[in-house]
Amino acid sequence: MKTAIIIPARFASTRFPGKPLAILKGKPIIEHVYDIACQAADEHTTIHVATDDNRIADHCAENDIPVIMTPEDCATGTDRAMAAINEMDDKPDFIINLQGDAPMTPAHFVRALIEEFSKNKSSDIITPVTQLSWTELDLLRDNKRQTPFSGTTAVIDENKRALWFSKNIIPAIRKENRRDLLSPVYRHIGLYGYKREALERYVTLPMSHYEYLEGLEQLRALESGMTIQTVVVDYSGLPAMTGIDSPEDLARAEHLLS
Repeated sequence: MKTAIIIPARFASTRFPGKPLAILKGKPIIEHVYDIACQAADEHTTIHVATDDNRIADHCAENDIPVIMTPEDCATGTDRAMAAINEMDDKPDFIINLQGDAPMTPAHFVRALIEEFSKNKSSDIITPVTQLSWTELDLLRDNKRQTPFSGTTAVIDENKRALWFSKNIIPAIRKENRRDLLSPVYRHIGLYGYKREALERYVTLPMSHYEYLEGLEQLRALESGMTIQTVVVDYSGLPAMTGIDSPEDLARAEHLLS
Protein backbone atom coordinates (compact mmCIF):
# COMPACT_ATOMS: atom_id res chain seq x y z
CA MET A 1 0.00 0.00 0.00
CA LYS A 2 1.43 3.34 -1.10
CA THR A 3 0.48 6.43 0.89
CA ALA A 4 1.03 10.07 -0.03
CA ILE A 5 0.84 12.82 2.58
CA ILE A 6 0.05 16.04 0.73
CA ILE A 7 0.46 19.35 2.55
CA PRO A 8 -1.50 22.11 0.75
CA ALA A 9 0.00 25.52 1.46
CA ARG A 10 -1.26 28.91 0.23
CA PHE A 11 0.55 32.21 0.66
CA ALA A 12 -2.43 34.42 -0.18
CA SER A 13 -4.54 33.96 2.95
CA THR A 14 -7.01 36.83 3.42
CA ARG A 15 -6.75 36.92 7.21
CA PHE A 16 -3.09 35.95 7.45
CA PRO A 17 -1.02 36.51 4.29
CA GLY A 18 2.16 34.45 4.18
CA LYS A 19 0.91 32.14 6.92
CA PRO A 20 2.91 28.99 5.96
CA LEU A 21 6.15 30.94 6.35
CA ALA A 22 5.19 32.64 9.63
CA ILE A 23 7.57 31.74 12.44
CA LEU A 24 6.40 29.48 15.24
CA LYS A 25 8.88 28.46 17.93
CA GLY A 26 11.82 29.51 15.79
CA LYS A 27 10.85 28.01 12.42
CA PRO A 28 8.15 28.43 9.77
CA ILE A 29 4.78 26.77 10.24
CA ILE A 30 5.23 24.71 7.07
CA GLU A 31 8.35 23.08 8.55
CA HIS A 32 6.43 22.08 11.68
CA VAL A 33 3.76 20.42 9.53
CA TYR A 34 6.38 18.64 7.42
CA ASP A 35 7.99 17.32 10.63
CA ILE A 36 4.60 15.91 11.69
CA ALA A 37 4.27 14.12 8.34
CA CYS A 38 7.77 12.68 8.68
CA GLN A 39 6.99 11.34 12.16
CA ALA A 40 3.84 9.63 10.86
CA ALA A 41 5.29 8.23 7.63
CA ASP A 42 6.56 4.72 7.03
CA GLU A 43 8.73 3.31 4.24
CA HIS A 44 5.73 3.24 1.88
CA THR A 45 4.86 6.92 2.39
CA THR A 46 5.84 9.93 0.30
CA ILE A 47 5.44 13.51 1.49
CA HIS A 48 4.99 16.63 -0.64
CA VAL A 49 4.04 20.23 -0.03
CA ALA A 50 1.54 21.39 -2.67
CA THR A 51 1.60 25.12 -3.38
CA ASP A 52 1.02 27.72 -6.07
CA ASP A 53 3.47 30.24 -4.61
CA ASN A 54 7.15 30.49 -5.53
CA ARG A 55 8.09 31.86 -2.09
CA ILE A 56 6.80 28.71 -0.40
CA ALA A 57 8.29 26.49 -3.10
CA ASP A 58 11.69 28.18 -2.80
CA HIS A 59 11.69 27.82 0.97
CA CYS A 60 10.84 24.13 0.69
CA ALA A 61 13.58 23.55 -1.89
CA GLU A 62 16.14 25.30 0.34
CA ASN A 63 15.19 23.00 3.23
CA ASP A 64 15.03 19.71 1.30
CA ILE A 65 11.24 19.51 1.54
CA PRO A 66 9.69 17.91 -1.57
CA VAL A 67 7.29 20.32 -3.26
CA ILE A 68 4.84 20.16 -6.16
CA MET A 69 3.62 23.30 -7.92
CA THR A 70 -0.15 23.37 -8.42
CA PRO A 71 -2.52 25.79 -10.22
CA GLU A 72 -3.53 29.04 -8.56
CA ASP A 73 -7.24 28.38 -9.04
CA CYS A 74 -7.54 25.41 -6.65
CA ALA A 75 -10.65 26.27 -4.64
CA THR A 76 -9.77 24.20 -1.55
CA GLY A 77 -6.92 22.27 0.00
CA THR A 78 -8.62 19.10 -1.20
CA ASP A 79 -8.53 20.34 -4.80
CA ARG A 80 -4.87 21.25 -4.36
CA ALA A 81 -4.08 17.80 -3.00
CA MET A 82 -5.73 16.23 -6.05
CA ALA A 83 -3.79 18.54 -8.36
CA ALA A 84 -0.57 17.40 -6.69
CA ILE A 85 -1.48 13.72 -7.13
CA ASN A 86 -2.15 14.37 -10.82
CA GLU A 87 1.46 15.53 -11.17
CA MET A 88 2.88 12.33 -9.62
CA ASP A 89 4.02 9.50 -11.88
CA ASP A 90 3.74 6.84 -9.17
CA LYS A 91 0.14 7.13 -8.00
CA PRO A 92 -0.59 6.36 -4.32
CA ASP A 93 -3.41 4.16 -3.06
CA PHE A 94 -4.18 6.43 -0.11
CA ILE A 95 -3.85 10.21 0.18
CA ILE A 96 -3.76 12.17 3.42
CA ASN A 97 -4.58 15.86 3.20
CA LEU A 98 -2.56 17.45 6.00
CA GLN A 99 -3.24 21.17 5.91
CA GLY A 100 -0.19 23.42 5.87
CA ASP A 101 -1.62 25.60 8.65
CA ALA A 102 -2.09 22.77 11.17
CA PRO A 103 1.21 22.57 13.08
CA MET A 104 -0.46 21.26 16.24
CA THR A 105 -1.74 18.05 14.63
CA PRO A 106 -0.43 15.08 16.64
CA ALA A 107 1.60 12.77 14.41
CA HIS A 108 -0.20 9.75 15.85
CA PHE A 109 -3.48 11.08 14.40
CA VAL A 110 -1.95 10.95 10.91
CA ARG A 111 -0.51 7.51 11.62
CA ALA A 112 -3.93 6.30 12.79
CA LEU A 113 -5.40 7.04 9.34
CA ILE A 114 -2.67 5.06 7.60
CA GLU A 115 -3.14 2.10 9.92
CA GLU A 116 -6.93 2.16 9.52
CA PHE A 117 -6.72 2.15 5.73
CA SER A 118 -4.24 -0.73 5.79
CA LYS A 119 -6.93 -2.94 7.35
CA ASN A 120 -10.05 -1.26 5.93
CA LYS A 121 -9.71 -0.43 2.25
CA SER A 122 -13.46 -0.40 1.61
CA SER A 123 -14.07 3.09 3.05
CA ASP A 124 -13.83 6.08 0.75
CA ILE A 125 -12.60 8.52 3.39
CA ILE A 126 -11.04 8.11 6.84
CA THR A 127 -11.01 10.89 9.43
CA PRO A 128 -10.31 11.17 13.18
CA VAL A 129 -12.72 12.05 15.97
CA THR A 130 -12.20 12.39 19.70
CA GLN A 131 -14.79 11.53 22.34
CA LEU A 132 -15.39 14.46 24.67
CA SER A 133 -15.40 14.27 28.43
CA TRP A 134 -18.29 16.03 30.14
CA THR A 135 -15.96 18.90 31.05
CA GLU A 136 -14.85 19.23 27.42
CA LEU A 137 -18.47 19.12 26.27
CA ASP A 138 -19.40 21.90 28.69
CA LEU A 139 -16.48 23.96 27.38
CA LEU A 140 -17.61 23.41 23.79
CA ARG A 141 -21.11 24.51 24.72
CA ASP A 142 -19.72 27.67 26.33
CA ASN A 143 -17.56 28.42 23.29
CA LYS A 144 -20.50 28.06 20.95
CA ARG A 145 -22.38 30.78 22.77
CA GLN A 146 -19.69 33.19 21.55
CA THR A 147 -18.62 31.51 18.28
CA PRO A 148 -21.42 29.17 17.18
CA PHE A 149 -19.57 27.91 14.10
CA SER A 150 -16.41 26.85 15.90
CA GLY A 151 -16.05 23.12 16.47
CA THR A 152 -17.66 20.30 14.49
CA THR A 153 -19.29 17.23 16.01
CA ALA A 154 -19.94 13.83 14.47
CA VAL A 155 -22.48 11.06 14.93
CA ILE A 156 -21.06 7.59 14.28
CA ASP A 157 -22.52 4.08 14.24
CA GLU A 158 -21.36 1.02 16.19
CA ASN A 159 -18.68 0.35 13.56
CA LYS A 160 -17.50 3.96 13.84
CA ARG A 161 -18.75 4.85 10.39
CA ALA A 162 -19.84 8.47 10.18
CA LEU A 163 -23.58 9.09 9.92
CA TRP A 164 -23.46 12.89 10.01
CA PHE A 165 -21.41 15.96 10.91
CA SER A 166 -22.68 19.30 12.16
CA LYS A 167 -21.62 22.66 13.53
CA ASN A 168 -24.38 22.08 16.07
CA ILE A 169 -23.61 19.75 18.95
CA ILE A 170 -25.06 16.37 18.02
CA PRO A 171 -26.60 14.24 19.33
CA ALA A 172 -28.85 16.24 21.61
CA ILE A 173 -28.84 14.52 25.00
CA ARG A 174 -32.21 14.34 26.72
CA LYS A 175 -30.86 12.64 29.85
CA GLU A 176 -27.20 13.11 30.77
CA ASN A 177 -25.57 10.26 32.64
CA ARG A 178 -22.55 12.00 34.12
CA ARG A 179 -21.50 8.92 36.01
CA ASP A 180 -19.80 7.91 32.75
CA LEU A 181 -16.37 9.46 32.32
CA LEU A 182 -17.01 10.37 28.68
CA SER A 183 -19.99 12.03 27.06
CA PRO A 184 -21.63 10.53 23.96
CA VAL A 185 -20.44 13.48 21.85
CA TYR A 186 -17.57 13.12 19.37
CA ARG A 187 -15.69 16.16 18.12
CA HIS A 188 -14.41 15.96 14.58
CA ILE A 189 -10.78 16.72 13.76
CA GLY A 190 -10.33 18.19 10.27
CA LEU A 191 -7.83 15.70 8.90
CA TYR A 192 -8.76 13.44 5.97
CA GLY A 193 -7.39 10.38 4.25
CA TYR A 194 -8.84 9.40 0.87
CA LYS A 195 -8.76 6.26 -1.19
CA ARG A 196 -7.40 7.57 -4.48
CA GLU A 197 -10.51 6.67 -6.48
CA ALA A 198 -12.66 8.40 -3.86
CA LEU A 199 -10.62 11.61 -4.03
CA GLU A 200 -10.81 11.57 -7.81
CA ARG A 201 -14.58 11.31 -7.58
CA TYR A 202 -14.99 13.79 -4.73
CA VAL A 203 -13.33 16.71 -6.53
CA THR A 204 -15.76 16.31 -9.46
CA LEU A 205 -18.86 16.60 -7.27
CA PRO A 206 -20.73 19.91 -7.04
CA MET A 207 -21.28 21.57 -3.68
CA SER A 208 -24.14 19.79 -1.94
CA HIS A 209 -27.17 21.23 -0.17
CA TYR A 210 -26.10 20.61 3.42
CA GLU A 211 -22.46 21.35 2.67
CA TYR A 212 -23.60 24.82 1.64
CA LEU A 213 -25.78 25.28 4.73
CA GLU A 214 -23.25 24.00 7.29
CA GLY A 215 -20.03 24.95 5.53
CA LEU A 216 -18.67 21.41 5.91
CA GLU A 217 -16.98 19.78 2.90
CA GLN A 218 -17.40 16.25 4.24
CA LEU A 219 -21.19 16.50 3.92
CA ARG A 220 -20.73 16.56 0.14
CA ALA A 221 -19.29 13.07 0.40
CA LEU A 222 -22.08 11.76 2.63
CA GLU A 223 -24.81 13.31 0.50
CA SER A 224 -23.36 11.61 -2.58
CA GLY A 225 -23.37 8.20 -0.89
CA MET A 226 -19.66 7.98 -0.13
CA THR A 227 -18.56 6.30 3.10
CA ILE A 228 -16.57 8.01 5.81
CA GLN A 229 -14.87 5.85 8.43
CA THR A 230 -13.89 7.54 11.67
CA VAL A 231 -10.97 6.65 13.91
CA VAL A 232 -11.29 7.53 17.59
CA VAL A 233 -8.10 9.21 18.80
CA ASP A 234 -6.87 10.79 22.01
CA TYR A 235 -4.67 13.85 22.38
CA SER A 236 -2.83 12.06 25.22
CA GLY A 237 -2.04 15.32 26.97
CA LEU A 238 -0.92 17.20 23.84
CA PRO A 239 -2.40 20.68 23.22
CA ALA A 240 -5.74 20.46 21.40
CA MET A 241 -5.75 23.21 18.79
CA THR A 242 -7.02 23.30 15.23
CA GLY A 243 -5.35 25.17 12.36
CA ILE A 244 -3.84 28.63 12.53
CA ASP A 245 -6.10 31.13 10.79
CA SER A 246 -4.88 34.45 12.20
CA PRO A 247 -1.92 36.12 13.96
CA GLU A 248 -3.88 35.68 17.20
CA ASP A 249 -3.97 31.92 16.60
CA LEU A 250 -0.21 31.98 16.03
CA ALA A 251 0.32 33.69 19.38
CA ARG A 252 -1.91 31.10 21.06
CA ALA A 253 0.04 28.24 19.46
CA GLU A 254 3.31 29.81 20.59
CA HIS A 255 1.96 29.92 24.13
CA LEU A 256 0.72 26.32 24.05
CA LEU A 257 4.02 25.00 22.73
CA SER A 258 5.96 26.84 25.42
